[in-house]
Amino acid sequence: MNMKSVTRSRPGRLIAAIVLAVTVVTPLVVTGTASAATTLTVGQALAAQGGRTATVTGYVIGQPTATNTVITANYTADTAIAIADAATETSTGRMLYVQVTAAWRSSFGLLTNPTLRGRQITATGTLTAYFSHGGLKDPSTMSLGGGTTPSPTASPSPSPTGTGGPYDSTYYAAAIGRTGTALRGSLHTIIKVQTTLTYDQVWEALKDTDQDPANSANVILLYSGRSQSKSSSGGGVNDWNREHVWAKSHGDFGTATGPGTDVHHLRPEDVSVNSLRGNKDFDSGGSTVAEAPGCYTDADSFEPRDAVKGDVARMILYMAIRYEGDDGWPNLEPNDSVSNGSAPYLGRISKLLAWNDLDPPDAFERRRNQRIYERWQGNRNPFVDHPEWARAIWG
Repeated sequence: MNMKSVTRSRPGRLIAAIVLAVTVVTPLVVTGTASAATTLTVGQALAAQGGRTATVTGYVIGQPTATNTVITANYTADTAIAIADAATETSTGRMLYVQVTAAWRSSFGLLTNPTLRGRQITATGTLTAYFSHGGLKDPSTMSLGGGTTPSPTASPSPSPTGTGGPYDSTYYAAAIGRTGTALRGSLHTIIKVQTTLTYDQVWEALKDTDQDPANSANVILLYSGRSQSKSSSGGGVNDWNREHVWAKSHGDFGTATGPGTDVHHLRPEDVSVNSLRGNKDFDSGGSTVAEAPGCYTDADSFEPRDAVKGDVARMILYMAIRYEGDDGWPNLEPNDSVSNGSAPYLGRISKLLAWNDLDPPDAFERRRNQRIYERWQGNRNPFVDHPEWARAIWG
């Protein structure tokens, strides 16, 4: 058996996003207001580790635990955060480590505030090594966003809603600021309002939602990653068909209008790969899947390729929130098992949450969510818009 860690890296995908700006102020100034001097990048700040005072604005990636180690989940302390310049950055060598001193830990420590990951923060402190790594130490101010600098005693707690988005003041208005069961209930109420499709309509929907951005005549197959003609749909060898990411036998909802036709979890896939995955739960490990490079399977689980691990996780989490058993359909719920049979459960939730953390939404997934909202169902997958809501609900 080929066992693998979910921390395996893969090209072109992200752990988290961050943009950083540093404003140099007079070294003797340590008040709560930064000057509007020259703005530096993280790279410039890392090259200026000479002990001067600077103000830094950026997005949180995770918690540094060693010179070359930053964790993005299961945090162990409130004492440090890591930030970087580029949205594509995964190298610790291009991250700035920011010390979180006692005055700021209740609001900016990741152990206490795990949903701070991905949020914009501003800190003023000394540019000097931390964890034997380029850093910012002894912050005199820390705040959310890019400009305000409250005192430590007045520092607000980060909201669980993350960095925000274009639908926060409209579609998600009732969910913003909530967490746990309150967030879950609000999201269910929001996303259950949708247009339902027939199973035949799903064919046409997938040709739109999963269109190859480089070839409008093709779709991208979920597990295989292959670009294939839209017209080659069907049941023959090497055709593509409709994969239920939440296996329809897990709740026995079949292909009837409802969860069986919800395009948020239906994807194009090679007929034989779809059959091989069957109704298996999701987990790491197994033997390679010949027609789906990067995928693995064993007797009771399936591991998707790295490029879509987060996509799979967010589809499963969507289904759990959308179908709560209050509209005639089963109450779908992820758990940590890989032997769920026909029960309305699907696992493993621990692995899915890790995949959601390590593989954030990309342009293809965001376009897909928008297409479903605008053209097909009129509802959104909230975990594509706010991946941090997964941890806010499931921890």
